[in-house]
Amino acid sequence: MAGDAETGVMVMRMEAGLDTGPVLATWRTTVGPRITTGELHDRLSVAGAELMAQTLKALAQGMAVAVPQAEAGVTYAKKITNEEQQIDWTRASAELDCFVRGLSPAPGAWTVWKGERLKILLAEPVMGEGAPGTVLNERLTIACGTGAVRLLRLQRAGKAVQDADVFLRGAAIPPGTTLGR
Repeated sequence: MAGDAETGVMVMRMEAGLDTGPVLATWRTTVGPRITTGELHDRLSVAGAELMAQTLKALAQGMAVAVPQAEAGVTYAKKITNEEQQIDWTRASAELDCFVRGLSPAPGAWTVWKGERLKILLAEPVMGEGAPGTVLNERLTIACGTGAVRLLRLQRAGKAVQDADVFLRGAAIPPGTTLGR
């Protein structure tokens, strides 16, 4: 959600404090510009399992080196509330792209359309301008505070996830419609 370019997994030795033990192994990867949290989760799960197996082997052989964690820059992520998942169309399109991908597939960023929640599971920044939250064209391009995003994957309450072209066959959202109300 913050637009970080890199992430990874670490194997650490547990201590009494929260995340205070020394690090035994680290694996890093780039966060691509179009990756969702779900895709990143799957990549990190596989890498984490492999790293754990390698670290256990190194521990058994006496080869693992424990490195103390740096105290500077430590942050703790708070739980994201339902209200914080709502899309604020006044934000820049690049920020909203990260926001949507950071919440996809779960819990999912959402907006309001016709009085109901509409989950947005994938969008992409595109050129466009208008009042924030306004549908600019038939391809579901939505104006943001700066720029616009095109909605690519959506989900109505109680319905299956759909690509935008499939969604639009059953639910017209004409240009000029304002989302978020």
